[in-house]
Amino acid sequence: MNLTQSLLLIALLIVVSAFFSLAEIALAASRRLRLRQLADDGDARALRVLRVQEQPGFYFTTVQIGLNAVAILGGIVGEGLLGPYLAEALRPWLPERTAASLSLVGSVAAVTSVFVVFADLVPKRLGMAEPERVAMAVVGPMAHVLLLFKPIVWLYTRCTDLVMRLLGLPMQRDERITPDDILALAEAGTQAGVLDRPEQQVIENVFGLDTRTVTSAMTPRDRIAWLRHDAGDAEVRLRIAAEPFSTYPVCEGELDRVLGYVDAKDLFQRVLNQRPIDLTEPHLLHKVVVVPDSLSLSEVLHQFRQQHEDFALIVNEYSTVVGVVTLNDVMSTVMGELVTPEDEEPIVLRDDGSWLIDGHTPMADVQRALNLDEPPSAEAYDTLAGFLMVMLRRVPRRTDSVQWGGHRFEVMDVDNYRIDQVLVTRSDPASSS
Repeated sequence: MNLTQSLLLIALLIVVSAFFSLAEIALAASRRLRLRQLADDGDARALRVLRVQEQPGFYFTTVQIGLNAVAILGGIVGEGLLGPYLAEALRPWLPERTAASLSLVGSVAAVTSVFVVFADLVPKRLGMAEPERVAMAVVGPMAHVLLLFKPIVWLYTRCTDLVMRLLGLPMQRDERITPDDILALAEAGTQAGVLDRPEQQVIENVFGLDTRTVTSAMTPRDRIAWLRHDAGDAEVRLRIAAEPFSTYPVCEGELDRVLGYVDAKDLFQRVLNQRPIDLTEPHLLHKVVVVPDSLSLSEVLHQFRQQHEDFALIVNEYSTVVGVVTLNDVMSTVMGELVTPEDEEPIVLRDDGSWLIDGHTPMADVQRALNLDEPPSAEAYDTLAGFLMVMLRRVPRRTDSVQWGGHRFEVMDVDNYRIDQVLVTRSDPASSS
């Protein structure tokens, strides 16, 4: 074999090796969601790639046979191509045996370097950049190669399966998509500019419904506007004018004795039609859903869906009403910044880098906004106010402060034992407790 033929053979082997490298990395890196989308759009090649991903054993066995065969042939041809020339060049300077040894090492190193760059690194970078596109391009030719080597591929695959079973190793990869996978994709989408930060927050909030209790989204007891069952028309009108809400619990004497709830729309219709409001009318009251304060927001949503209601009363273990929650409250928790007016945001970043936070803000939102680790005794409370109570071991007063996580939490405003505003500033982490 002359020099020209050897060079052409080396070039051919590089092309073949590059093809197998592309086929290997493209299949492994192809995203199933993207392939499924392409298949749904009518691309038959994407469907073929998906089928190969489900049973990749024969495919990868063929790739490895091709890569190893090409590597061996490349070494043989490369040594015969460059070895004599290197040995001839080294003989005037070195003993013949030393020159022969160095020529062998040099020829193998040169051929290996060429193969590493052009048959491995370059194809794999291309395959990583456009995995789905490359996988769909090579799946057809790979099917023909697999058919050509089918007997030996079958033998190697069965041997590999036997070894995997004996070692107790998994035979197939787990294709299940977890919430963490979706959150990671959302984070990557935000960094890439595909998603806005509020949109990513919505996705995180959806998956956080299972971990957030209903108390984090409720209207607390001290803010509930309720109506007495025996209240007259004038009293009801004054109450709904002073405290406009979408729903009002109707109680018998006290808040803990709830008979049902009335929708503000029904009351307004009566006002517009110049009809008196009589809360004793049975058809005016709706059945109230009662849920314990230990339920998660996702469980409350299930209750709303199951009972075809959008208003629920929240009670503790002593059957005391601690708050109310509506479907709109839960949806507002999910949508976050997308629906919350700027002047009503519970967490406000000030110009000096500090935060002004409503005491009723869920602690999970505070952690996310301030990039904090999980606080101590996190299971004992849901809100920032609860955090301060646990840390101080008493009901906070104005100007009380807590140092934790490199931040200082100072109570700015207290209304009848309720913490309205908390000022959070960065502090020396060494001073945190």
